[in-house]
Amino acid sequence: MSEIKMGNPAVVGLAGFGMTTLILQFHNLGWVGLGPVLWLGILFGGTAQLIAGFLEFRTGNNFGFCAFSSYGAFWISLSFYLIFGSNKELVALYPVFKMSAHDLGIFLFGWTIFTGILFIASMKHNGTLALTFLTLFLGFVGLDFKELAGSQILGTLAAWDLILCALLAWYLMAAAIFAEAGIRLPVGAPWLK
Repeated sequence: MSEIKMGNPAVVGLAGFGMTTLILQFHNLGWVGLGPVLWLGILFGGTAQLIAGFLEFRTGNNFGFCAFSSYGAFWISLSFYLIFGSNKELVALYPVFKMSAHDLGIFLFGWTIFTGILFIASMKHNGTLALTFLTLFLGFVGLDFKELAGSQILGTLAAWDLILCALLAWYLMAAAIFAEAGIRLPVGAPWLK
């Protein structure tokens, strides 16, 4: 009886994370409106990444399960937060939806701590994954300062840092896809043994 070959759900998770992160940073730099970010956040970075995370569970990969499911939920919740928090009519009826920079900063700060935990674990996998999580962590720190302290310069630096993070995620996606075709992209040794 032959074993059914399963696809690697990480390729979709990394693709959705990379694309949505990249387009959000394009928005943060003023290059694109918020619409594409919201659609990607709900569908690709959110739903597709969430599904990839659930499929990682089936492979026994706790890191992938936690990361993809959590960041998928991050993108969906951020998108809904931005949609409902910026709707003046809805906020007038339900003030609980009101969005403030402080509230967004606290939301992001929680994700900063979460990302720091995953960064530590990522250092046991490979160098590119560790660098991806390091840039994600630093990007969140910059966004925390932007929203909580009003530092626009750190917000701009965070956007550039997170563009690098998105490209690193796509590199990991490419490494997984190319490996199946016999093309080996270097990902570097783990930072921690």
